[in-house]
Amino acid sequence: MARVVILSGAGLSAESGIQTFRGNNGMWEDYNVMEVCSVQGYQNNPQLVLDFYDARRDNIADKEPNEAHKMITRLKNRFPKEIAVITQNVDNLLEKAGCEEIIHLHGTLTDLRCESCQHVFHIAYESQKGHSCPSCDSKKIRHNVVMFGESAPEYQSLSREIDDAELLVVIGTSGQVIDSAYLAQIVGEAILNNIDIDEEHDRHFQTKFYEPASSAASKIETLVESFLSKD
Repeated sequence: MARVVILSGAGLSAESGIQTFRGNNGMWEDYNVMEVCSVQGYQNNPQLVLDFYDARRDNIADKEPNEAHKMITRLKNRFPKEIAVITQNVDNLLEKAGCEEIIHLHGTLTDLRCESCQHVFHIAYESQKGHSCPSCDSKKIRHNVVMFGESAPEYQSLSREIDDAELLVVIGTSGQVIDSAYLAQIVGEAILNNIDIDEEHDRHFQTKFYEPASSAASKIETLVESFLSKD
């Protein structure tokens, strides 16, 4: 297991032009979350949900990684066995930056999943319309993004990595979906990079950078390199 866990959220990709869910100008100001991102919403109106994810997939086609994505990639490439890269994001900007072995906790926007055989397959930025499962030819396919009301299997991977981690780096997540303050207490040594201050949440982190992810990237990189090189 890795010694360092880098956990990222929407704030990692915000500077690349990918809209966050919460906060000012967040996506939930434009959509009813339970209509487009819940199991019940999908059952009630699957076409609405299909259109929502088609639009999101199309929206990320021209987005490029920022310096924070590149920083994570450099660290992962330099210390492939020492660092676990875990993200709540469903975009592919870490992949575009050249990062490999990414744990996507909430799925991947550029893939679809077959509801008949559970095969996951890549469609890049295309619409879901017209696709069938390349494994079993079923037309019962859906987005490969975890919805409210269903399990997220990769949380088990997060738990395993956290159990053995010695340093946690949290970038661009409020802690509302995943209790990153609790994770920081488990690991014992933690770095936080967020725009907004939350004193109750943030007091569990030893080092804090309240600035955009691309601005904090070089400082985080130096700290992680120092941590992994001190032995």
